[in-house]
Amino acid sequence: MGFSSSLSCLLILVLGFSVVHGDPVVPALCIFGDSVVDVGNNNNLYTVVKANFPPYGRDFVTHQPTGRFCNGKLATDFTAESLGFTSYPPAYLSQEARGKNLLTGANFASGASGYDERTAQLYDAIPLTQQLNNYKNYQTKVVQMVGRAKANAIFSGAIHLLSAGSSDFIQNYYINPLLNIAYSPDQFSDILMRSYTAFIQNLYGLGARRIGVTSLPPTGCLPAAITLFGAGSNQCVARLNQDAIAFNKKLNSISQSLQNKLPGLILVVFDIYQPLLDMVTKPAEKGFFESRRACCGTGTLETSLLCNAGSPGTCSNATGYVFWDGFHPSEAANEVLAGDLLSQGIPLIS
Repeated sequence: MGFSSSLSCLLILVLGFSVVHGDPVVPALCIFGDSVVDVGNNNNLYTVVKANFPPYGRDFVTHQPTGRFCNGKLATDFTAESLGFTSYPPAYLSQEARGKNLLTGANFASGASGYDERTAQLYDAIPLTQQLNNYKNYQTKVVQMVGRAKANAIFSGAIHLLSAGSSDFIQNYYINPLLNIAYSPDQFSDILMRSYTAFIQNLYGLGARRIGVTSLPPTGCLPAAITLFGAGSNQCVARLNQDAIAFNKKLNSISQSLQNKLPGLILVVFDIYQPLLDMVTKPAEKGFFESRRACCGTGTLETSLLCNAGSPGTCSNATGYVFWDGFHPSEAANEVLAGDLLSQGIPLIS
């Protein structure tokens, strides 16, 4: 048996034991970042970046739009289920984020946010610094409910997930001459890394010890990116993918040094670049038949307001599509990604 299959077996045993005994593997799940993990915080903001209308959510459990930028579940929803949670961390700005619901975590993410404060400001989203302030408020509420000692055990045992960076590049750097003339992609990555480092250090200072961060996806393969930057080609945009690879190398290196520097920190970088690239370039191997066009509309630029109930050509069955809209994976693709997250995330639960 290979090393990876041994790990997978161990993971199944651990998760199976937990779920049978009715307890999640970890006490709580807290989520930060952008539209890939936002479950409805943007519903409560004055921003055009929203997904609280059909056809978003049409394949969700309730068949209603929730604010998730997807036809159904996000990768983090599948992750919560696999960890043994019976509900998903509520959007912190929602009515559900109160009382005992907060004891198993909360979601602070905001569509169109990123490592760079200016990305969130462009779209009136919640920057990571404010997401961290909301997390502090969340901690205060948990302490009031269960006392300091038990609360600290929840914070240190909880898994904290961060997904950011895509909006910084696609919705800011590549389209913003103030940035792309002033900085090379490499220099812009360094700016993002400083923000990432501060975020991890601050989260650690608040008692978090188990943190997972997702790498950049192959940004040049997102349908919207091909439309915007592909110069009429139908292929992934190589220079964008190269920028993502370079960014991911820095992310891995800096994450390793943070883990070495901060005692007791478990920091896992989840590689979503390769799994998503595999789905795009070899869709049939993962059960997909369409990896260029998105299900909603034509898969060119559609996201948020441009993917709506009247979008022409929206597919009837999204399960064969890698992308739901121009930027975001379908529920079926998210399920595949969640499997990769779990197998890579064993250090966070062992």
